[in-house]
Amino acid sequence: MKKVLKIVCLISCFATLAPLSALADDARSTTSSGYDWTPVMDAIIHVESRGDAKAVSGNSCGAMQITPILVKECNNILQKRKSKKRFTLKDRFSVEKSKEMFLLIQSYFNPTNNVEKAIRSWNGGMNYSVKRTQRYYNKVMAQMRG
Repeated sequence: MKKVLKIVCLISCFATLAPLSALADDARSTTSSGYDWTPVMDAIIHVESRGDAKAVSGNSCGAMQITPILVKECNNILQKRKSKKRFTLKDRFSVEKSKEMFLLIQSYFNPTNNVEKAIRSWNGGMNYSVKRTQRYYNKVMAQMRG
């Protein structure tokens, strides 16, 4: 009986701690509510670059047209969260890493998972103007609707 109790206790401890260790360096897990951002990210990718991971426009690069400032902000968030992970400017050309950066930004600045805020802030920054981001917002929403 003691052996069974030990095993049950060990399993429950592992089950409790395993998800916490997964959160440590995985930006995909940082949206605590488990909200699925895939349709939003896919629409942004289409509007920004038509899916071209090598797209460049000024300082913005990659499928999601990420700026050096956004990469720096992601690294600041990771540092605050005591993560050893860091993004590089080259990571902007990786669709997977671009999506990780998007999710990290949303988890930090948009914890309520507000889709409108996510779309507008991706285009106009955290202090976006509704008027100045309206056309972009309309394009992304139209893309999401199909």
